[in-house]
Amino acid sequence: MRAIIQRVSFGQVIIDDKLVADIKMGLVILLGVGREDDQNKASLLAKKIAQLRIFEDDQGKMNLSLVDVKGSAIVVSQFTLYADTRKGNRPSFINAAPPEIASPLVDFFTEELRKERIPTQTGEFGAHMFVHLQNDGPVTISLEI
Repeated sequence: MRAIIQRVSFGQVIIDDKLVADIKMGLVILLGVGREDDQNKASLLAKKIAQLRIFEDDQGKMNLSLVDVKGSAIVVSQFTLYADTRKGNRPSFINAAPPEIASPLVDFFTEELRKERIPTQTGEFGAHMFVHLQNDGPVTISLEI
């Protein structure tokens, strides 16, 4: 399971000209599910992200977690995180989980974040989405479990 997390001052997801997710301070999480991923990995990743100390404290040091700052999250399914570009110029996505595996794991990951007391919104699995955000810092971190 792979995630690109971006610390944001705001984030939004628009599908078919409709605003489906809208947060202020928090994280936009691009989530990729691989063929070997399972609920255990999703749970570990959700806990790691909720507790990752990437928000600034009173002294300007990254010492606070998403839970500490009472921030929110948007989870966006992103199978392209599993792009393999080693051969040729067209990415292969053979290592990405098929939709029947990936979609339930994205939902499970989202619920695990909510169990960590993170207000969490989502995009729509498989939809064409416009993701708007203002990266704060910028802080962008790649995680893999």
